[in-house]
Amino acid sequence: MPARKAVVQASVGLHARPAAAFVRAVTQSGLPVTISKQGRPGVDARSLLEVMTEDFSCGCEVELAVAAEAVPAGAGPGTAERVLAALCALLESQSG
Repeated sequence: MPARKAVVQASVGLHARPAAAFVRAVTQSGLPVTISKQGRPGVDARSLLEVMTEDFSCGCEVELAVAAEAVPAGAGPGTAERVLAALCALLESQSG
């Protein structure tokens, strides 16, 4: 399972606009990404409600993951890794 860690940089955490931008990026990727913080099970990162209710605050380390079997066969090698890298970059660049 491809996975990657990031630190949420948005001052309000993953609430309101930062959460909406993140969920939109996940949905556009076409992959079923999960997001979790240490000690908690992952939630569907395509669901704004699930992301917002998990309380991913500013400075919180999160893990993004994609089940290997969920990557479409024609997607090409490294697709999940590229998507996760882009999503991590988004989380770490948000300042709002």
